[in-house]
Amino acid sequence: MRLVHLCGLLLSGVVLVSCHDNDKFTDSPSARLEFSTDTVKFDTVFTTIGSVTKQFRVYNRNKEAVRTSVSLADKGFYRLNIDGVAANSLDNLEIRGNDSAFIFVEVTIDPQNSNSPIVVLDSIQFNTNGNLQDVKLMAYGQDVHLLNDSLIGNAHWVNDKPYLIYNSVMVDTLCTLDIDAGVQIYFHNNSSLIVEGRLHVNGTKDEPVVFQGDRLDEYYTDKPGQWGASYEINGNKYYFGNIHFLTGSSGNTINYAVIKNGTKGIQIDNHVDGETTLTLSNTVISNMSISGIYAQTANLDVYNTLIYNCDYYAAALTLGGKYNFVHTTLVNYAARHLMPSLVINNHYTRDDEFHVYDLEAHFANSVIHGSLASELMIDEALDYDTQFDFQFENCLLKVDPRFVMDDTTLFKNTVSAPTDLPRFVNPAEGDFRLDTLSAAKDRGNPAYLIDYPLDLDGVERDSLPDLGAYERVEQ
Repeated sequence: MRLVHLCGLLLSGVVLVSCHDNDKFTDSPSARLEFSTDTVKFDTVFTTIGSVTKQFRVYNRNKEAVRTSVSLADKGFYRLNIDGVAANSLDNLEIRGNDSAFIFVEVTIDPQNSNSPIVVLDSIQFNTNGNLQDVKLMAYGQDVHLLNDSLIGNAHWVNDKPYLIYNSVMVDTLCTLDIDAGVQIYFHNNSSLIVEGRLHVNGTKDEPVVFQGDRLDEYYTDKPGQWGASYEINGNKYYFGNIHFLTGSSGNTINYAVIKNGTKGIQIDNHVDGETTLTLSNTVISNMSISGIYAQTANLDVYNTLIYNCDYYAAALTLGGKYNFVHTTLVNYAARHLMPSLVINNHYTRDDEFHVYDLEAHFANSVIHGSLASELMIDEALDYDTQFDFQFENCLLKVDPRFVMDDTTLFKNTVSAPTDLPRFVNPAEGDFRLDTLSAAKDRGNPAYLIDYPLDLDGVERDSLPDLGAYERVEQ
């Protein structure tokens, strides 16, 4: 009994001595700290809008504890949280021997009345027994046109500085928003561009108009679902399109645009009889958590357009409508790819009532492919007196072997054997140009060269055009 008790005391003594060593503070000027980074860098931060929070660790590799004083050198744009204390300076931060502390950093940059990015520098200084060390801070600031929950009349957005959208904006009825080439448009979480009037996006090959979320850290480069307005009804969440054309909007054009990392890239609600709702050309839509295009009874013309890596659909053409796709590439290799790249539908049920709509859909010189067994779904309401006309002309289609394609008026000159692969250059990096062994080479109908002589890159198509948005250029 005594032996056990004595061993317990000895063990307790060891613990007490260990704790005492860790809590003994050194006053040696040679005691230095180590840091998990020498510079905390922020990607572009919009003026008046705070940054993400970044962090680093401060290590005390000494056996004994240290006291260090921490402070911002400039005390201007940056804010600190020093190991749980929200302050830009703290005297005598205690770090036990062989332990560490966390420093959290944020930055907000005041407007600079400048169209060019600015660099904001600072440093966090550490004074440990007279030993001075620092961690540098660097952020790139950018002035923006800030629009917050705005109703837009006739407007013209020019390429001077980016536009930042908070809480969505709407183009009013009978009004037009014109957007110049090169304009960069950023959307905060749960924000969309809603069009009740008319939208003209006037990008060029060298200066496309870019629509994207406002999280610019490298982690968010290709993350879907970063922007797009939503609302809840009875616990169910509904999403607007990132660019959403309401019923009655028509005559819209989007040329040379990039739309990325949202929920539904473009949504169209119904069309005006006899008018095209949207002409979409020379555009790339990518990394959507739902769909690239979500159309409902729309009248839509699309050409030289690439839509890729959407969790559900590249294009969902629902509730009928009139659609024309020429030289388009619709592909889905997203990790969460759940539905076919292309879905065509002419009906829905609401409150036990069945609704059916007329549909016309034409696809020519296009590629529809992805990682599922079949990337095409045709969902027709049978035995109803409605029009349901579609045709795939000179298209490369990935379909299940059981998919019936015997009617050559519906599937004309299609390429669909399991061995007929598009063989893109590098789909993992978003490069959907054709490799030299692609089954899409020289399979297009030359009749479309008259209206579409150039591809998405501005390359002239040859007399036997390739399928999809890109013409193969042999090196």
